[in-house]
Amino acid sequence: MKFSHKILLLSILVLALLGSCREDEVIYIKETVPVTQPEYTSVDGFYLLNEGAMSRDLASLDYYNYSTGEYERDVYTDANPTVVMELGDVGNDIGIYGSKLYMVINCSNKVEVVDKRSVKRIGQIDIPNCRYIKFHQGYAYVSSYVGPVVLEGDNSDDEDVYQLGAVFKVDTTTLEIVDKCVVGRQPDELDIVDGKIYVTNSGGYSQGSKIGYENTVSVIDIETFKEEERIPVAINLLGCKCDRRGILWVSSRGDYHGTPSMLYAYDTQKRRMVKTFDVRAGNMWMDGDSLYVISKEWSYMSQGFANGTYAIINTKTLEVVNENFITDGTDARIVQPYGIAVNPITKDIYVTDGLNFVQFGFLYCFGQDGKMKWRIRAGNIPAHFAFLGDNINEQ
Repeated sequence: MKFSHKILLLSILVLALLGSCREDEVIYIKETVPVTQPEYTSVDGFYLLNEGAMSRDLASLDYYNYSTGEYERDVYTDANPTVVMELGDVGNDIGIYGSKLYMVINCSNKVEVVDKRSVKRIGQIDIPNCRYIKFHQGYAYVSSYVGPVVLEGDNSDDEDVYQLGAVFKVDTTTLEIVDKCVVGRQPDELDIVDGKIYVTNSGGYSQGSKIGYENTVSVIDIETFKEEERIPVAINLLGCKCDRRGILWVSSRGDYHGTPSMLYAYDTQKRRMVKTFDVRAGNMWMDGDSLYVISKEWSYMSQGFANGTYAIINTKTLEVVNENFITDGTDARIVQPYGIAVNPITKDIYVTDGLNFVQFGFLYCFGQDGKMKWRIRAGNIPAHFAFLGDNINEQ
């Protein structure tokens, strides 16, 4: 793609503005990514939900258009200029189902629903302390901590810490909550396989309390919408992805002290753990038979972060096939690997850098060879992806 002199001058102006800003300022600007040529596949583009620092209402939505190479920041505000407080406080998850795009806005206690192409606001679903979303046969299933947000340093023995969480069932036609199933404390990511919902229970608010972290995955029967059992796995669970063979991949954040983050493979058909991986696991993305895992684990003992994880696991052989999918040394530039996605057609890999969680973050694009194609500034704490197109499987 060729750039005009006007675009070049605008880019210089943008860089000058960014250089003069304080580190904690967030400015949303439309930019164009220098791609070599347009991409015409069944994937039209992708949305990137920026979480935004807590209590600052900085959640924002960006969009990358493959056919033009144009990356646009804050498309939600642009499409909905009259919405008060814009998108809200902490964008925690995103998903496309049918004609709608759903954004889970954690601390604003809502799921924001927009048209998946125009981004025009359709409505919102009020769910307290909502976390993650999955879809199945006309319904959205949303995990929720239920109780109010508990910040680090709050009273660890407060009754809110012990509040059981829930999964809410939402009719995607009416956007009405039709049912609720109580699960463990502070449930996070969920996935659906063979008529069952699997949701990780973290107990994340219980750090330092008498009761301690949760260590189970709740299993909900979709037909009855009742919790059937809780499967013990490990403490402080987060990720939950099911592969095509019914293996559930579950990540534990550990306790940030002596118990490290780990990855677990559980066979949902044989109902047993099949393998434990000594892999630091944060966010994950499933693409075919490949599970992409990124992380940068914090330790209170060292008061710092460990080296980053950029691993690929073959879900068929249950083996780590690549310990670092970035091959050109760009991983040394990434301060805080945070979000991960893989284009289902081209297999380009996208990694976001949350930096210090105050400044702009960055979005990196890597080819299958692990070499960086481009990077661009995103919003504050870029994190969650949803690919837009016909006949593609949304995460």
